[in-house]
Amino acid sequence: MSNDMLSRVRALLPRIWDRAEEADRQRRVPAETIAELADAGVFRLLQPKRYGGDEHNPAALYKSVRAIASACPSSGWVASLLGVHPWQISLFDERAQDDVWKSTPEALVSSSYAPTGKLTQVEGGFRLSGRWSFSSGSDHCQWVLLGTLCSRGEGEPPEYLTALVPRSDYTVDDVWDVIGLSGTGSNDIVIEDAFVPAHRTYSSLEQDRLQGPGQAVNTAPIYRLPFGMVFSYAISNAIVGAAEGAYTAHVDRMKKRVRLSYGVQKVAEDPFTHVRVARAAGEIEAAILTLDHNVAEQTRYVESGAPIPERLRLRARRDQVLGTERALRAIEILFENSGGHSIKRGNPIERHWRDAHAGTVHVINDVEQALAMYGRGEFGVPIDASSSTWSWVW
Repeated sequence: MSNDMLSRVRALLPRIWDRAEEADRQRRVPAETIAELADAGVFRLLQPKRYGGDEHNPAALYKSVRAIASACPSSGWVASLLGVHPWQISLFDERAQDDVWKSTPEALVSSSYAPTGKLTQVEGGFRLSGRWSFSSGSDHCQWVLLGTLCSRGEGEPPEYLTALVPRSDYTVDDVWDVIGLSGTGSNDIVIEDAFVPAHRTYSSLEQDRLQGPGQAVNTAPIYRLPFGMVFSYAISNAIVGAAEGAYTAHVDRMKKRVRLSYGVQKVAEDPFTHVRVARAAGEIEAAILTLDHNVAEQTRYVESGAPIPERLRLRARRDQVLGTERALRAIEILFENSGGHSIKRGNPIERHWRDAHAGTVHVINDVEQALAMYGRGEFGVPIDASSSTWSWVW
């Protein structure tokens, strides 16, 4: 199945490549690209079979995302998020899943996880209002996942809840004007006052324990994997894919380039270029190997029914941020070796360099926090996943 999916995605890459500049200009992924990715099945990879999905191993999504991002990082970024959200919705109460997919199995969902809105408990659920930023691909979506904080009583830290809200209850405010990942359409979500039924919320406490009410009906092993890996690896693989695209474009161009700085020389014969290309390739491949290895190892645990060791969960987050760092380091090497050409707008090196840098500022790529979390584990210092520091990244 994954090879078939990858073949379908690769067949789309020339058109996605051709639309990359259009995505930047429009500040959103073109509707044609979203439709083609939907037809190829990218957004159904992690969706339950009960609703027409594949329930596939997340590795299939990550490989597809890397390929898409190699042609257009913004498109890969949006594909990663719209592709990973069905996995999280699958952990919600069955009624919430029905709300999204029963009549519209092709529904798409965006997100904004920073708990910047106001959540008030009422009979049967909550009232929700506020503004949430960075909701990538939101123009194309019918639902949104929003981070919120709910009071647990006096003296208790608030509980982090993810609320699932339909398009009829929110507006998308077009504010996206940035220097990188311009084509992601990561606009603001605005809610004046919406009722959220209790069944459309999902607790970080359950998330930390690798539990969710949706597991009662979605019994496939992938729904017992940790959010901290499944979500964060979607983000990092988009950045790694951008590095792969930059690498391919760089090598193709350097094969034809002639330098005049120190006499006439074909760049393809320059030993210093050989070293830089080797370093960049090594960084990219090291990122892919470590990310894929962690996915495979955690998958083996859930398929066997055994609990995932805490150290493995921490290692997965450690390698996620280091994988992002490696991809960025590779792009820096390629950018510097490209010469003046690399700063001209419209070429893939320039675009991928901007987009990769923009991707690294996502909170999931906070290197120090993730490495500190790993260090706490190594020294036996407890990690409180209910705290605001770790609540949705663990």
